[in-house]
Amino acid sequence: MVIGLTGRSGCGKSSVSALLAGQGFPCIDADAISREILQPGSPCLSRLQNAFGSDIVDNSGVLKRRLLADRAFATAEGTRRLTSITHPEILARIRARVQQARAAGAPLCFVDGAVIVGTPFEAECDRMIVVTAPYAQSVARICSRDGISAEMARRRLDAQTPEKTLLEAADYHISNDGALADLEQQCRALLDTLRKEAHEIDATRISGKEKNTEIS
Repeated sequence: MVIGLTGRSGCGKSSVSALLAGQGFPCIDADAISREILQPGSPCLSRLQNAFGSDIVDNSGVLKRRLLADRAFATAEGTRRLTSITHPEILARIRARVQQARAAGAPLCFVDGAVIVGTPFEAECDRMIVVTAPYAQSVARICSRDGISAEMARRRLDAQTPEKTLLEAADYHISNDGALADLEQQCRALLDTLRKEAHEIDATRISGKEKNTEIS
């Protein structure tokens, strides 16, 4: 089973991902992949230069992220062009790592990403987990993590997909509003449920193959 793991900034999603990985399950970091494809030498960089100007990369081959953002997000068309270049590469790498997890026999594979709901990859997830936290708590976490003001943290949160929209897409909800021990308990309970679901799906597939063999 491929399971999306998402949530708004400051919700503690990375803590959930670490707990799941600590139980031995593959956790693919979509946000890390989005940074990976923009490293020097990446084929994405040349396509971005063609779209937004060769000067978005410095003499060392390093992307000038602020300059790219200024140009790409200046217009809706620029944003679409950026997405059309980066998203297919991100999806291709996620799919490749999901396939590696399948080949290794992992019953569950988690894809940790801030932006999954509303993207093409959402349809490829068998289940969706949404992590939430109280607004004020999220703001405080963002300030501590990124060293920005509370006002900037609130602006960042307010620009993201509304929590209501995420919860409408969720199969499972983890509320990260207490102690770490409570978060661990929620993760363990959810893993038990997901293991059972994965086992039932496997049993159904095996049964279907046996029936097809009998018919043939």
